[in-house]
Amino acid sequence: MTIRRRDLLLASAAATQASAQPEVKREKIRIIDPHVHVWAHDRKYPFAKGTRNPPAEDATPEMLLELMKANNVARTVIIQVIHYRWDNSYLRDVLKQYPGMFHGVARVNPEDPAAPDTLSKLVKEDGFHGVRLSPNDSPAADWIKGHVMPPLWKRCRDLKVPMTILAPAVRMPDIAALCEKFPDLTVVIDHMADCPLDRPDLLLKLIALKRYPKVFVKISHTWSLSQEGFPFRDTYPQVQRLHEAFGPQRLMWGTDWPVSSKHASYAQTLAVVRDHMTFLNRDDRRWMLSKTIERVWPFPA
Repeated sequence: MTIRRRDLLLASAAATQASAQPEVKREKIRIIDPHVHVWAHDRKYPFAKGTRNPPAEDATPEMLLELMKANNVARTVIIQVIHYRWDNSYLRDVLKQYPGMFHGVARVNPEDPAAPDTLSKLVKEDGFHGVRLSPNDSPAADWIKGHVMPPLWKRCRDLKVPMTILAPAVRMPDIAALCEKFPDLTVVIDHMADCPLDRPDLLLKLIALKRYPKVFVKISHTWSLSQEGFPFRDTYPQVQRLHEAFGPQRLMWGTDWPVSSKHASYAQTLAVVRDHMTFLNRDDRRWMLSKTIERVWPFPA
């Protein structure tokens, strides 16, 4: 079954489930998804050389727009997918094709001294709203502690766009060192730093970032971290700890579509936060589904 068909079929079931919850149904908020990817098999936009296991199916903005409409999601932040590496041209053209509908977060080569100037061009000329860095836990990713980082983070701050970080929890001390140097830069940590549920010691490394008021966290990988099926209830204690540490004003949901599609439909990834995390009150949901995201990526009314 294709990504689009699977998600659209499950969207209807999720909508029926949500209708049984009057408080959620009454809410009138502009839901914004802060984490999706798009790509297409197109000779004009080739995947980067050396791309491992490229996806067989497309994940186009048109497919995304169908899912957004079906799930009452008003706007979306698209993260440059790793398949294109540092070539942001496909996402650049998507942003131009659908002005005002999406914000885009680019990638730059974190080991290239020209990365700050590349980011300036992406923001000023191509309309991007931030950059994403992805240091893993291997020594090869020690560039996060290298000489390119301070000028890149400074440029990000000067451009007034957020720095988005995909990194495991063991890298959070390296991120903290950069936050210490640039405390007025907005930083978003993706996917709860993919902290395993059985490693509360690692979660503390993420929670330590709460002392920087401009650090935000996406609780967007419940489906990945869970040892259960939907709605991934075994992840809720970890989300609750982050809620207690950061508050809803610094937490945001996110689908990670279409990567998430192997584990949950687009509708289900929304329903987890909107309908199933009953420890969240109405105001919490307003922040995490909408208002927090607009603190970081404001959209036109």
